Amino acid sequence: MAITKTRKQELVAHYKDLLGCSDGFIVIQSQGLSIKEIDVLRAQIRGAGGKYVVTKNTLFTKALQEIGWPVPDDLLTGPVAVAFGMDNMPAVAKVVLNFTSDREREEKIRVTGGIMNQAILNPKQVETVSKLPTLTDLRAQLLGLIVAPATGLVSVINAASGQIVNVIQAYLDARSNSSEAA
Repeated sequence: MAITKTRKQELVAHYKDLLGCSDGFIVIQSQGLSIKEIDVLRAQIRGAGGKYVVTKNTLFTKALQEIGWPVPDDLLTGPVAVAFGMDNMPAVAKVVLNFTSDREREEKIRVTGGIMNQAILNPKQVETVSKLPTLTDLRAQLLGLIVAPATGLVSVINAASGQIVNVIQAYLDARSNSSEAA
C-alpha cells in the first residue's frame, strides 16, 4: 500500500526530529520477531533512554541527508528498525546487544551497525560502544572525583584539630602535675 506524499514528509520530519535529539543510532534487522518480543525490546530501549522505530529506508536516508549525517547505505537494506540513543548511546547499545544475544532470537534479529558522532559503525564497533560507561556511570565517577579532594581536606582538618586538642591536653596535664608537685 503506497503512502501519500504528505505522510512521507511527516515521516522524514519525524526522523529528523529523532536524529536531532540523539547522539547516534543502531540499525537492527529483524524478521520473525513477534509483536510481544518487539514490545519488550522497545520497552527496554525506552528504559535505557532511547527510542525504537521501524523505518522506511528511503525516507530515513532522505532525513539523514537533509541534516548532514552520513548515510550508511549498506545498512539500510531490507526491513530494518533503528534504536536511537537519546543522549545515552552506550546504554541503548548494551540493551540491544543483550536482547539480540538470546539464543532463541539470534536467528530472528541482528545488529548490522550504526552511527555515533557522525561515524558509521560496524557491529563490532557497536559492541565496543556498549562497553562504554553509561551517562549515569560517568556522572557518578565525576561526582566521586569532585568529592574526593573535599573528603581529604576534611580529614586533614579533623586530624589537625585533634592534634591541637592533644597538645592543649598535654599542656594542661603537665601544668596540673607541676601544681601537685609544688
